[in-house]
Amino acid sequence: MRHYGFDLDEKKLPAHIAIIMDGNGRWAQERSFERAKGHEKGYETLKRIIDFNKKIGVKTISVYAFSTENWQRPQKEVSFLMQLAVNLVQEYTDTLIRNNIRLLITGTDDNVEAGLLSLLKEAMKRTEHCDFYTLNIAFNYGGRREIVDACKKIVVAYKGREKDLRNFSEGDFENNLYQAGLPDVDLMIRSGGEMRISNFLLWQSVYAELWFTKKFWPDFTAKDFCRAIYQYQGRKRRFGGL
Repeated sequence: MRHYGFDLDEKKLPAHIAIIMDGNGRWAQERSFERAKGHEKGYETLKRIIDFNKKIGVKTISVYAFSTENWQRPQKEVSFLMQLAVNLVQEYTDTLIRNNIRLLITGTDDNVEAGLLSLLKEAMKRTEHCDFYTLNIAFNYGGRREIVDACKKIVVAYKGREKDLRNFSEGDFENNLYQAGLPDVDLMIRSGGEMRISNFLLWQSVYAELWFTKKFWPDFTAKDFCRAIYQYQGRKRRFGGL
Protein backbone atom coordinates (compact mmCIF):
# COMPACT_ATOMS: atom_id res chain seq x y z
CA MET A 1 0.00 0.00 0.00
CA ARG A 2 1.20 3.51 -0.78
CA HIS A 3 0.56 6.56 1.39
CA TYR A 4 2.20 9.99 1.14
CA GLY A 5 4.87 8.62 -1.19
CA PHE A 6 5.85 5.70 1.05
CA ASP A 7 5.39 2.11 -0.10
CA LEU A 8 4.45 0.23 3.06
CA ASP A 9 4.61 -3.55 3.17
CA GLU A 10 1.36 -4.77 4.72
CA LYS A 11 3.08 -8.01 5.74
CA LYS A 12 5.73 -6.15 7.74
CA LEU A 13 3.61 -3.70 9.69
CA PRO A 14 4.58 -3.34 13.34
CA ALA A 15 2.10 -5.18 15.52
CA HIS A 16 2.35 -2.50 18.22
CA ILE A 17 3.37 1.15 17.89
CA ALA A 18 3.94 3.21 21.02
CA ILE A 19 3.89 7.01 20.75
CA ILE A 20 5.31 9.56 23.18
CA MET A 21 3.34 12.67 22.25
CA ASP A 22 5.91 15.23 23.36
CA GLY A 23 6.13 18.95 22.69
CA ASN A 24 2.61 20.26 23.23
CA GLY A 25 3.68 22.84 25.79
CA ARG A 26 6.70 24.01 23.82
CA TRP A 27 4.58 24.28 20.67
CA ALA A 28 2.26 26.64 22.53
CA GLN A 29 5.03 28.69 24.13
CA GLU A 30 6.74 29.28 20.79
CA ARG A 31 3.46 30.83 19.62
CA SER A 32 2.90 32.84 22.83
CA PHE A 33 -0.11 30.68 23.76
CA GLU A 34 -0.85 29.14 27.12
CA ARG A 35 0.39 25.56 27.43
CA ALA A 36 -3.20 24.35 27.51
CA LYS A 37 -3.57 25.40 23.86
CA GLY A 38 -0.77 23.03 22.93
CA HIS A 39 -2.45 20.13 24.70
CA GLU A 40 -5.69 20.98 22.93
CA LYS A 41 -3.95 20.90 19.55
CA GLY A 42 -2.17 17.72 20.53
CA TYR A 43 -5.52 16.08 21.25
CA GLU A 44 -6.67 16.97 17.73
CA THR A 45 -3.47 15.46 16.31
CA LEU A 46 -4.11 12.25 18.23
CA LYS A 47 -7.60 11.97 16.77
CA ARG A 48 -6.21 12.40 13.25
CA ILE A 49 -3.65 9.62 13.76
CA ILE A 50 -6.30 7.34 15.28
CA ASP A 51 -8.46 7.92 12.23
CA PHE A 52 -5.60 7.54 9.74
CA ASN A 53 -4.55 4.18 11.17
CA LYS A 54 -7.80 2.75 9.79
CA LYS A 55 -6.04 2.97 6.41
CA ILE A 56 -2.80 1.43 7.69
CA GLY A 57 -4.05 -1.30 10.00
CA VAL A 58 -1.54 -1.39 12.86
CA LYS A 59 -3.31 -3.64 15.36
CA THR A 60 -2.21 -1.89 18.57
CA ILE A 61 -1.31 1.76 19.17
CA SER A 62 -0.29 2.92 22.65
CA VAL A 63 0.00 6.62 23.44
CA TYR A 64 1.53 8.27 26.50
CA ALA A 65 -1.14 10.70 27.65
CA PHE A 66 -0.28 11.37 31.31
CA SER A 67 2.58 9.96 33.37
CA THR A 68 2.78 9.37 37.10
CA GLU A 69 5.39 12.14 37.14
CA ASN A 70 3.07 14.65 35.43
CA TRP A 71 1.30 15.34 38.74
CA GLN A 72 4.31 17.56 39.49
CA ARG A 73 3.23 20.03 36.82
CA PRO A 74 1.30 23.21 37.71
CA GLN A 75 -2.20 22.45 39.01
CA LYS A 76 -3.82 24.48 36.23
CA GLU A 77 -2.15 22.33 33.58
CA VAL A 78 -2.95 19.08 35.40
CA SER A 79 -6.61 20.09 35.68
CA PHE A 80 -6.74 20.82 31.97
CA LEU A 81 -5.23 17.42 31.14
CA MET A 82 -7.80 15.72 33.37
CA GLN A 83 -10.55 17.57 31.50
CA LEU A 84 -9.08 16.42 28.18
CA ALA A 85 -9.40 12.85 29.43
CA VAL A 86 -13.06 13.53 30.23
CA ASN A 87 -13.55 15.01 26.75
CA LEU A 88 -12.00 11.97 25.14
CA VAL A 89 -14.37 9.48 26.71
CA GLN A 90 -17.46 11.69 26.50
CA GLU A 91 -16.98 12.98 22.95
CA TYR A 92 -14.98 10.28 21.22
CA THR A 93 -16.09 6.88 22.51
CA ASP A 94 -18.99 6.71 20.04
CA THR A 95 -16.54 7.41 17.22
CA LEU A 96 -14.30 4.59 18.39
CA ILE A 97 -17.27 2.21 18.44
CA ARG A 98 -18.36 3.25 14.92
CA ASN A 99 -14.84 2.55 13.71
CA ASN A 100 -14.57 -0.77 15.59
CA ILE A 101 -11.64 0.45 17.72
CA ARG A 102 -11.17 -1.01 21.18
CA LEU A 103 -10.12 1.39 23.94
CA LEU A 104 -7.81 0.40 26.79
CA ILE A 105 -6.72 2.70 29.62
CA THR A 106 -3.43 1.61 31.19
CA GLY A 107 -2.17 3.00 34.48
CA THR A 108 -2.81 3.26 38.18
CA ASP A 109 -5.95 4.64 39.80
CA ASP A 110 -3.96 6.62 42.39
CA ASN A 111 -4.90 10.33 42.65
CA VAL A 112 -7.47 10.12 39.83
CA GLU A 113 -10.92 11.36 40.82
CA ALA A 114 -13.58 8.68 41.18
CA GLY A 115 -15.85 10.31 38.58
CA LEU A 116 -13.13 10.24 35.92
CA LEU A 117 -12.20 6.66 36.78
CA SER A 118 -15.82 5.66 36.31
CA LEU A 119 -15.95 7.34 32.89
CA LEU A 120 -12.75 5.63 31.78
CA LYS A 121 -13.94 2.20 32.86
CA GLU A 122 -17.30 2.74 31.20
CA ALA A 123 -15.61 3.69 27.91
CA MET A 124 -13.46 0.55 28.00
CA LYS A 125 -16.54 -1.57 28.70
CA ARG A 126 -18.45 -0.02 25.79
CA THR A 127 -15.65 -0.75 23.31
CA GLU A 128 -14.55 -4.17 24.52
CA HIS A 129 -16.29 -5.89 21.60
CA CYS A 130 -14.41 -3.83 18.99
CA ASP A 131 -11.65 -5.69 17.19
CA PHE A 132 -10.32 -3.73 14.20
CA TYR A 133 -7.49 -2.39 16.30
CA THR A 134 -6.71 -1.43 19.90
CA LEU A 135 -6.03 2.08 21.13
CA ASN A 136 -4.18 1.83 24.43
CA ILE A 137 -3.96 5.12 26.33
CA ALA A 138 -1.34 5.21 29.07
CA PHE A 139 -2.94 7.49 31.64
CA ASN A 140 -1.44 8.05 35.09
CA TYR A 141 1.15 5.55 33.96
CA GLY A 142 4.80 4.85 34.78
CA GLY A 143 6.82 1.91 33.52
CA ARG A 144 8.65 1.35 36.79
CA ARG A 145 5.41 1.65 38.73
CA GLU A 146 3.82 -0.98 36.49
CA ILE A 147 6.68 -3.41 37.15
CA VAL A 148 6.58 -2.78 40.90
CA ASP A 149 2.80 -3.29 40.97
CA ALA A 150 3.21 -6.55 39.04
CA CYS A 151 5.78 -7.71 41.59
CA LYS A 152 3.38 -6.93 44.44
CA LYS A 153 0.69 -9.07 42.81
CA ILE A 154 3.15 -11.91 42.32
CA VAL A 155 4.35 -11.76 45.94
CA VAL A 156 0.75 -12.02 47.15
CA ALA A 157 0.16 -15.02 44.88
CA TYR A 158 3.28 -16.82 46.09
CA LYS A 159 2.62 -15.98 49.70
CA GLY A 160 -0.76 -17.63 49.28
CA ARG A 161 0.98 -20.59 47.61
CA GLU A 162 -1.06 -20.18 44.45
CA LYS A 163 2.08 -20.51 42.31
CA ASP A 164 5.31 -22.47 42.27
CA LEU A 165 8.39 -20.28 41.91
CA ARG A 166 10.31 -23.05 40.15
CA ASN A 167 7.96 -22.84 37.18
CA PHE A 168 7.77 -19.05 37.04
CA SER A 169 8.32 -17.60 33.55
CA GLU A 170 8.42 -14.27 31.73
CA GLY A 171 4.91 -15.04 30.57
CA ASP A 172 3.77 -15.36 34.18
CA PHE A 173 5.26 -11.95 34.89
CA GLU A 174 3.56 -10.39 31.85
CA ASN A 175 0.22 -11.73 33.04
CA ASN A 176 0.54 -9.47 36.10
CA LEU A 177 1.14 -6.26 34.15
CA TYR A 178 -1.65 -3.70 33.84
CA GLN A 179 -2.73 -5.04 30.43
CA ALA A 180 -1.86 -8.70 30.01
CA GLY A 181 -1.87 -9.89 26.42
CA LEU A 182 -0.65 -6.74 24.67
CA PRO A 183 2.04 -7.55 22.11
CA ASP A 184 5.55 -6.24 22.66
CA VAL A 185 6.20 -2.81 21.20
CA ASP A 186 7.80 -3.06 17.76
CA LEU A 187 8.15 0.66 17.06
CA MET A 188 8.32 3.55 19.51
CA ILE A 189 7.80 7.05 18.09
CA ARG A 190 8.70 10.18 20.02
CA SER A 191 8.00 13.71 18.86
CA GLY A 192 9.44 16.92 20.26
CA GLY A 193 13.16 16.37 19.69
CA GLU A 194 14.00 14.55 22.93
CA MET A 195 15.71 11.18 22.58
CA ARG A 196 14.62 9.09 25.54
CA ILE A 197 11.76 6.75 26.44
CA SER A 198 10.74 8.50 29.68
CA ASN A 199 9.51 5.52 31.71
CA PHE A 200 7.08 4.38 29.00
CA LEU A 201 6.26 0.68 28.58
CA LEU A 202 9.66 -0.43 29.87
CA TRP A 203 8.93 -4.16 29.93
CA GLN A 204 7.08 -4.17 26.61
CA SER A 205 9.68 -2.10 24.72
CA VAL A 206 12.75 -4.22 25.39
CA TYR A 207 13.39 -4.72 21.65
CA ALA A 208 11.44 -1.79 20.24
CA GLU A 209 12.87 0.14 17.32
CA LEU A 210 13.08 3.83 18.25
CA TRP A 211 12.14 6.66 15.90
CA PHE A 212 12.51 10.32 16.84
CA THR A 213 11.38 13.55 15.21
CA LYS A 214 12.08 17.15 16.16
CA LYS A 215 8.52 18.09 15.28
CA PHE A 216 6.32 18.96 18.23
CA TRP A 217 3.33 16.67 18.59
CA PRO A 218 0.72 19.23 17.39
CA ASP A 219 2.66 19.40 14.08
CA PHE A 220 2.93 15.60 13.70
CA THR A 221 1.14 14.35 10.58
CA ALA A 222 -0.06 11.17 8.96
CA LYS A 223 2.91 11.52 6.61
CA ASP A 224 5.26 11.43 9.61
CA PHE A 225 3.46 8.32 10.83
CA CYS A 226 4.02 6.67 7.46
CA ARG A 227 7.67 7.77 7.37
CA ALA A 228 8.29 6.16 10.77
CA ILE A 229 6.72 2.87 9.66
CA TYR A 230 8.61 2.94 6.34
CA GLN A 231 11.95 3.43 8.10
CA TYR A 232 11.05 0.74 10.63
CA GLN A 233 10.44 -1.69 7.77
CA GLY A 234 13.92 -0.98 6.44
CA ARG A 235 15.64 -1.97 9.66
CA LYS A 236 17.04 -5.42 10.40
CA ARG A 237 15.80 -6.69 13.75
CA ARG A 238 17.99 -9.36 15.35
CA PHE A 239 16.55 -9.60 18.89
CA GLY A 240 20.00 -10.31 20.30
CA GLY A 241 20.95 -12.79 17.56
CA LEU A 242 23.13 -12.42 14.48
